[in-house]
Amino acid sequence: MVPGYLTHCTSGTSMSFVDYFGAQAPAYAAFRPTYPEAMIAWLATRAPGRQLAWDCGTGSGQVALALAPHFVEVVGTDASVAQLTQARAAPNLRYWAAAAEACGLPDGCVDLITVAQALHWFDIAAFHREVRRVARPGALLAEWCYALLEVDDVGLSRTLARFHDEIVGPYWPEERRAVMEGYAGLPFPFPRLPSPPFAMTARWTRGQLAGYLRTWSATQRYREAQGEDPVARWEEEAAPHWEQADQRREVRWPLALRVGRVE
Repeated sequence: MVPGYLTHCTSGTSMSFVDYFGAQAPAYAAFRPTYPEAMIAWLATRAPGRQLAWDCGTGSGQVALALAPHFVEVVGTDASVAQLTQARAAPNLRYWAAAAEACGLPDGCVDLITVAQALHWFDIAAFHREVRRVARPGALLAEWCYALLEVDDVGLSRTLARFHDEIVGPYWPEERRAVMEGYAGLPFPFPRLPSPPFAMTARWTRGQLAGYLRTWSATQRYREAQGEDPVARWEEEAAPHWEQADQRREVRWPLALRVGRVE
């Protein structure tokens, strides 16, 4: 195990956990984009303190690692042990396996709780009860997601939309609907704070984008059902719009962010 990595299991979740990402955990760590530092800093400055941040549904630790410079201690939890084995270390960062609804932290200790692209997998009411339990007075809760990426070429955008909607579309779990709606239909029982718009950006080769598409839960389910890699079909369709495989193009994901005070 990497330094600072601690595994324990907690129980008490009312949802049965289905690990859609464990099998491709190494690819998830390699190809999932990183979140904007400006957003992480903005959240940290609005927390009531800088002692402890909890990143719930941390996956391979992208957010937890970004939070580490801003807090004395950061804890990242995830129900997927396979994902946690890919998490990157920092001296003040600990990981353990736990359900979102029963994280194992003490009462009233957390300054900032973050959930990135994971809320739709939770029992949300139970998670929000856990947030109230572990939060310090006035702690900040930030939940965000991103849907289909954006590129600067109309033809390429069409290939991505077709891949998302038609090729792997039937294999998306029902929870994906909440992501496509930007979490607008999910409960958020905390006083809201206005937040600036943020987006993730990357400059990727065609192969890097293909690697990202292979991390999708729908892609994994397609492969299991059909016994073939659907991304190869996308690569064929995308090639006329992206002729040089080593050419880097800007990829963008607008973030749907909701932030509130835990009172």
